[in-house]
Amino acid sequence: SQTVGPYLHIGLDWLNTTDLAGPGVSGERIVITGRVLDADSVPVPDAVVEIWQANAHGKYAHPDDARALPSDPGFAGFGRCPTDADGRFHFATIKPGSVPGADGQPQAPHIMVNVFARGLLKHLSTRIYFLGDNHDSDFVMQQVPAARRATLLARPAAWADGGRAMPR
Repeated sequence: SQTVGPYLHIGLDWLNTTDLAGPGVSGERIVITGRVLDADSVPVPDAVVEIWQANAHGKYAHPDDARALPSDPGFAGFGRCPTDADGRFHFATIKPGSVPGADGQPQAPHIMVNVFARGLLKHLSTRIYFLGDNHDSDFVMQQVPAARRATLLARPAAWADGGRAMPR
């Protein structure tokens, strides 16, 4: 019954990586920024955000993904970023391609997100989806009440802060 922090960073700093796509990696380059806030909207300065994703072709950088799709040696597929004093995190990556779900049906392109923080007995998991993609056949998105689906959609930075670009 212990929580994961506040000393989550001790011994794990070597896993921190915020740039998932090296030179020559194919795909649309994107930057993901956000903030971790507690229930009172106070920034959480010692959380860790992890992301997992497929490359632009829809292939994971993992040995269990044996599908005959192009791999990108310069693409990590995994990132980890501790939050700063204002609860902010960021990742430089590429927009992922579609991957099949457990039933073989295609899922909308998405990035899996885990948040670890003090006070949490278990990490929080969610997904980031993208505006303009077809989410109608995505099994996970269909489990989210229609009124809440927009909360999973990434927005361009100019929209994220009342029309002003957010700092990187």
